Amino acid sequence: MRPRRTRLTSGRLARRALLPALIASALVAPVQAADLLTIARDALENNAELASARAQSGSVEAGREVERADLLPQLSATGSVAHNRQYESQSADGPFPGGGQGAGVAEDDSTNSLSLGLEATQALFDARNRREVERAERQIDQQLYQLAATEQQVLIDVATAYFEILRAYEILEARRAQERAIGRQLEQAREQFDVGLIAITEVDEAQAAFDQARAERITAQSNLQVNFEALERLTGERYASIEALGEAMPITPPTPAERDAWVALAMENSPLVLASQAGVAVSRSSVDIAQAGRLPTVNAFANYQYSDSDSDALAGHNADSQVGLRLNMPLYTGGRTRASVRQNTYLLESSQYDLEAQRRDTIQQVRSRYTQVSNDVSTVEARAQAIVSNQSALDATRAGYEVGTRNIVDVLNAEQNLYNAIADHASARYDYVINLLTLRQQAGTLDASAIQEVNAWLDGESVSFTLPEEGREEGSPFDAGLEIGEPPTPQ
Repeated sequence: MRPRRTRLTSGRLARRALLPALIASALVAPVQAADLLTIARDALENNAELASARAQSGSVEAGREVERADLLPQLSATGSVAHNRQYESQSADGPFPGGGQGAGVAEDDSTNSLSLGLEATQALFDARNRREVERAERQIDQQLYQLAATEQQVLIDVATAYFEILRAYEILEARRAQERAIGRQLEQAREQFDVGLIAITEVDEAQAAFDQARAERITAQSNLQVNFEALERLTGERYASIEALGEAMPITPPTPAERDAWVALAMENSPLVLASQAGVAVSRSSVDIAQAGRLPTVNAFANYQYSDSDSDALAGHNADSQVGLRLNMPLYTGGRTRASVRQNTYLLESSQYDLEAQRRDTIQQVRSRYTQVSNDVSTVEARAQAIVSNQSALDATRAGYEVGTRNIVDVLNAEQNLYNAIADHASARYDYVINLLTLRQQAGTLDASAIQEVNAWLDGESVSFTLPEEGREEGSPFDAGLEIGEPPTPQ
């Protein structure tokens, strides 16, 4: 069973873009090959860290009711039933009235008693408890911002894992093509050596290049499998295939185009900055609570007492009742209140510095990501041109090799340069997508629409692939240990 989402009732939350609600309305039914939206939905439903954050939010919200309870009427009842037995042993040495001499007297006495009490109280003035309720409200705000930050982090983690898989796949395809091309070159070199057209050194050069290409292909294949496992950890699901990124994806500078505009967005929307601001409010409330320790409390009370015992000489019971006000004025607490105020003042100062540190970090991250995205646009274009240039260089080198002006080493180097350019171009495209989404996360604008926009760049009809199963045995004893398993059921 999947863990239930905590229902958030604060009006501020509805305005603060809780991603599960947005994703639920935006995501579509899964197709044969899972797309980014489908996997994002799975992560928002199954991610363990996010489920923990939601449970933590529910706990903090319940804490407000705990603090509020002290301001509501309190009713308590007490009662006791007891059996009492008294043992007496007395003696006297002198004469007793009537002429008797010393004698011993022993007497046992058994009684039963019953008592009942009922008391009701209502706080009329309790500044400390009221300020504790206010602090609980601030803690709820802080926790909700932290929850929003966790949701955005899950989305960026899923998107990063998704596109790292695609990056690994395209690099793997380039390495496979490189291995095949150099393999054909190695076969030709062997054939030419067999007929005496080239020396053995050229065969050795081709063999070395082929071995290097094979090693790079194995590494790329391993990276693909590892990245699939990373995606499984985030979602709790295993995917046979995912949709690939289309060739027609737009590579454009970020919008808005000004870096400072992104910084302004982050200062207004970043859940991490807003959580730190709420943390300052929580610390300020703690100072107010400590200062309230100097103030009196006033409670109204009413009580009723009933008692009965069979030791009384008269039949019946005793009862009394009271109605009144109770004032408690702290006069001296050993310096506790002053020390508590000082302690919480330091904590307030610490939270203010934490806010400043978070602001600076967010500004730096936004500026860095903006610069990276802007540079990625030029890098993708340059990498694409590098493919064209290296293809032309390879064609020219092959032509020179055929007429004897170039050797096989030149051809092998040109082929490696071409496939490196292809891999670099693929990597640059995914750098652009990941950096663009990370920029939106840092600015606090990573939501369902951002995921939808990127998901539209996928080309599921023409490009999809399946996780390689090479080396995986059916019924492997390691599968059970690596199984994600069902999430825990809330009690």
